[in-house]
Amino acid sequence: MRMLSFLLWTLLPALTANARPPIRVLVLYENGGHHIEFSRAAKVWLGQLATDSNLVIDYINDTQTINDSTLARYALFIQLDFPPYAWAPQAVTAFQHYIEQGSGGWIGFHHATLLGEFDGYPIWPWFSTFMGGIRWKNYIADFASAHVKVEDAAHPCMKGIPASFVIEKEEWYTWDTSPRPNVHVIASVDESTYAPNSTIKMGDHPVIWTNEHYAARNIYIFMGHSPELFNNKAYTTLFRNAIFWVTSPSTARASEGQ
Repeated sequence: MRMLSFLLWTLLPALTANARPPIRVLVLYENGGHHIEFSRAAKVWLGQLATDSNLVIDYINDTQTINDSTLARYALFIQLDFPPYAWAPQAVTAFQHYIEQGSGGWIGFHHATLLGEFDGYPIWPWFSTFMGGIRWKNYIADFASAHVKVEDAAHPCMKGIPASFVIEKEEWYTWDTSPRPNVHVIASVDESTYAPNSTIKMGDHPVIWTNEHYAARNIYIFMGHSPELFNNKAYTTLFRNAIFWVTSPSTARASEGQ
């Protein structure tokens, strides 16, 4: 009897986790270009997380299938490495509803702040506001390593992350202005640590933030170019924390099983 009680005690957490409905996640990513290796590494990492943490993940490479009914199925939308232009009109409307109504949560990486006129497309004004009222300006094309400084160590996404951590290879976008007045900054890059040094700097340079003016829980994480990021424990901890913060019970969530 004592052995049976012990076995139940040890197995209960796993049994309870498996009994919970899965968290449904939609991932939008580019299936080409020089960021494809990052996306491939992310899919491997997300696949293991899905197995370990009861996630169901669907992947899409364009926005043609995105509409209100599609997004209603998901608790989380990850814009893995996809720009805010060339979206289908119904996808634009549906995504704005999803964020404004808090139907689910959002995590965006890297290209989500490629805001401007690109490839013949105009800037998406709503998305620019969502990202803090910014427009893309420049980037370090030859890459640089740098130290990222945590500004809000108490934020749930920073749990288990050191006060400063190194990103070995990144393009480090600059924007026409800092988003800080319009968002809650969680971390910034220390431009004095660029290696090699670069003249492409902002001064105040946030790289992780959340916009608390929207119903949907959201976080933007600039770093998202190199597949080596998934060998960086601080980065993978941040990614994992972000997923479970955005989809925590206090977040408005899409109905399971729709």
